[in-house]
Amino acid sequence: MTVFIILLILNFIATVLFLLWGFVLHPAIRKERDDRLYDRRSYLFRAVVMLLCPVVGGLAFLIGFLAFKLFMSKEIDLAAVVFSKERVKTVSKGNEERDRNLVPLEEAIAVTNKNEMRSLMLNVIKGDYKRSLNSISLALNSSDSETAHYAASVLLDELNDFRAQVQTEFEAIKEATGKGQSEDKVDESLIKRCMRLIPYMNQMLSQNVFTEMEQDNFVRIMHETGQILYEKDKSRMDALSYENICARLLDVKEYLLAETWCQRLLEAYPSTLAAFTCRLKLYFTTHKKEEFFQVLRDLQDSNIIIDQETLELIRIFS
Repeated sequence: MTVFIILLILNFIATVLFLLWGFVLHPAIRKERDDRLYDRRSYLFRAVVMLLCPVVGGLAFLIGFLAFKLFMSKEIDLAAVVFSKERVKTVSKGNEERDRNLVPLEEAIAVTNKNEMRSLMLNVIKGDYKRSLNSISLALNSSDSETAHYAASVLLDELNDFRAQVQTEFEAIKEATGKGQSEDKVDESLIKRCMRLIPYMNQMLSQNVFTEMEQDNFVRIMHETGQILYEKDKSRMDALSYENICARLLDVKEYLLAETWCQRLLEAYPSTLAAFTCRLKLYFTTHKKEEFFQVLRDLQDSNIIIDQETLELIRIFS
C-alpha cells in the first residue's frame, strides 16, 4: 500500500508538471507566437488520462513520444527525390451519349421544340454567355415568345452595359487627351484606359450584335482609341490590339483605315503571323490579287509557323 501511494503521488506530481509545461512553459506561449502544432486541449486530455491511469498512461505517452522522435521526425532527404518536368497526358474515352447531343447553338435554336428551346436558353444564360451573344440574338426571331423574351433580356442588359461602359471610358479618354502631355500621371492613366478599352470593345464588336449604324459608330470609337494610344505610346500596343482594330475596320468596310493599321502592325511586329494574315484578309476583300499573292509568298519565305486557322484561310482565299 505504501508503494502504491508513493506511485500515486509521483504520478500526480508528473501530471502537474506536464500541465505546467503545456499551459505555462511551452515555447509557443513563451515566444507569444502562433504554432499550428500547439494545442492546449491535447495537454489537458493527456493529463486526465495520466490521472485516471497512473504510471501506465504516462508511460504510454512517453513511449509514443520517444518513438516519434526516433523514427518519424527525421528530415526528408530531398536529394533523393526526383522532380520530373514530364507531364503525362491521360486520354480517356469520350462520352458518346453526350457528344451525340452536342450541336451548335444556332442549329439547336432552329430545330428544337419549345420546351427544349426554353431549357437550352436557360442553360446558356446560367453559363458564360458573353461570347455567345450573336447566337443568342438568333432566338429573338423564335416563334416561342418566352424564348424570345429570355434572349431579349440577356441582350438588352449586356448591350446597355456595354454602351454605358464605352461612353464613360471614351469620354474620360477624350478629356484626358485635351489636357495635353504635361502631366505624366494623366498620360499614364490615359494609356491604361486605352489599353483596357480596345480588347473590351473587340470582344463585343466581333459578335456583330449591333445595328449597322451603331456598329460603325463603335468601330470608329475603337479606331480613335487605338489612334490615341498609338500617338501617345505605340510601344504599349501589342500585336493583338493592332489585329483587332484591323479586323473590326474590315467588318465595316473601312478599307483605307484598315490598310493603315495593317502597315502599322507590319512595322511594329514584322515577324508575327498577324502581320501577314491581316494583309491577306484586306487584299482578298478589296480584290487586290497581286498584293495578296505577294504577301502569301512573303509568308512562305519567312520562318513563321502557320497555324491551322491560317492554313484554312489561305486555302479558301486561294
